[in-house]
Amino acid sequence: MTLRVASPVAGRVVPLSEVPDPVFSQAMVGPGVAVEPDRTAAEVVSPVDGTVVTLHPHAFVVATAEGAAVLVHLGIDTVKRKGEGFSLHVVKGETVRAGQAVVSWDPAEVEAAGFSPICPVVALDATAEALGDLADGTAVTAGDALFTWTR
Repeated sequence: MTLRVASPVAGRVVPLSEVPDPVFSQAMVGPGVAVEPDRTAAEVVSPVDGTVVTLHPHAFVVATAEGAAVLVHLGIDTVKRKGEGFSLHVVKGETVRAGQAVVSWDPAEVEAAGFSPICPVVALDATAEALGDLADGTAVTAGDALFTWTR
């Protein structure tokens, strides 16, 4: 089965190695890519169809019916903001469709507060070899394909 993982935000796709946090840049959490977001207030959308299994203002995980879980992290160290600047549109346990709004945020405001707004999108419990069609270096809008995940 091949899963299409969509971009949760608009911006430019960069390798995880460019994320200014070793947990992501060294793929400790899992393989994936990051999106350097456009600096405009926007809705962050689900990358896949599934269930919201983890939900924080700055990060969420959506798991597909087949058990593939995708982490979206909004910025680096943004947990320190304790939810400030983020508005949730769903609740934990809710079923979502790819492209459905999960959170609203303003990357420019996050950056102005001293945090990197880069958005890692990670395939949890995956190997790097399982990911394909990486959209590295391309400009994406929310909902565009970031990578495929063969499971």
